[in-house]
Amino acid sequence: GDLDKVVNLLLSLSGRLARVETALGSLGPHAPAEDKVALREKQRLLVAQLEDAKELKEHVGRREEAVGAMVARYLPAEHLQDYQHFVKMKSALIAEQRELEEKIKLGQEQLRCLRESL
Repeated sequence: GDLDKVVNLLLSLSGRLARVETALGSLGPHAPAEDKVALREKQRLLVAQLEDAKELKEHVGRREEAVGAMVARYLPAEHLQDYQHFVKMKSALIAEQRELEEKIKLGQEQLRCLRESL
């Protein structure tokens, strides 16, 4: 459960940071200074939060290793391999699920815009 939460947090913060950086990059030279300052402050906060989330992921990783070592004492070899594979794939599958959800949202938004333009 913690792994799910931390991976989702990392993905969310990364996405928000990317959007802020895109917004910063798209500001023209005549954009109000307040907008630039606000976006830079938001960027600074997101970078700090992202670093904190990476530390959380490292902590969860250390806990995962400790749990894995305990599980290894009790599971037969074939079950242990299944367990290790599950843990490795879980993060990748969460990231893939999040990416697919974002693509679905984008597609729905594009469809809504197309319907409105007709």
